[in-house]
This record gives sequence, structure tokens and C-alpha cells, in this order.
Amino acid sequence: MGNERGCAPRPPGGLASRLRTTLLRTSRKLRAEHAGQLSEAHRSMLGNVVTNGPLTPGELAAREHVQPPSMSRMIRTLEEAGLLARTTHPSDGRQVLVTATDAGRAYVRETRRRRDEWLSRRLAALTPAERQILSDAEEILRRITTQ
Repeated sequence: MGNERGCAPRPPGGLASRLRTTLLRTSRKLRAEHAGQLSEAHRSMLGNVVTNGPLTPGELAAREHVQPPSMSRMIRTLEEAGLLARTTHPSDGRQVLVTATDAGRAYVRETRRRRDEWLSRRLAALTPAERQILSDAEEILRRITTQ
């Protein structure tokens, strides 16, 4: 299956190994498409707040799998950039909530638009049958990741 359409040769190994390698390469290419100079960790955290927020710093640290001191530094960086804001927790005055600002939501929207555009350009080069195969594969992969 390697080069008949100008694609890279199939990596060695079984399906699990090949799929892992291809998914990681695809993810790396998609991550390169972003709206500004934030690190991937900052983009991930901002996207998490946009999608799931408002969140406490502790909830956000747990979702991002980082320690609370690291999360505090990341929040401060994004707050200084005008992308996040802290507000008081409605039911616990000792807590704060982290919310995305309009600028933060715009950053995430633009990054997602760029990533969708990058992938759409590549999908447009495929045949309808190949796009259907990928559509079916996406459903299967989604099922795998939610098990």
C-alpha cells in the first residue's frame, strides 16, 4: 500500500503500531496549526476552559494532568495575556473560577478553524470512497477512545 498515491511507505509493525505512529504524526501536524505563540500546554488549557469552563484551578489541574503550582503559573501567564480571567466562585468564597475572556475564546476559535482548514484541504484531495472510509474509521476510533 505504500507509494502508489505518493504517500510515505507503510511503517513496519502490526496494526496497533502503525495506527499509533500515524495518529501521532497527524496530531503533531494538527498541533502545528495554531493562532499565536502560546505553547501547546497553554493552548490545551485554554481550550479546556473554553470547552468546559468555568473551572476551579484544581479542577483544571486535574483535567490537564499537571500539579497545582504549575497550573497557577499557567493561569497567571494566560491571565496576563488577557486570555483568561479569575472570578469568585458563586458558592465558595474561598475558591476562584477560571473563565476564558472574549480574546481567549477568539484564540481557541481561530486555532480550531486553522486545524479544521488544514485537515479539510487534505481530505479534499481524497476520493469520495476514501473519505467514507475515514468517516467510518473516525466512528470506530471514537468508540475505542470512549471505552
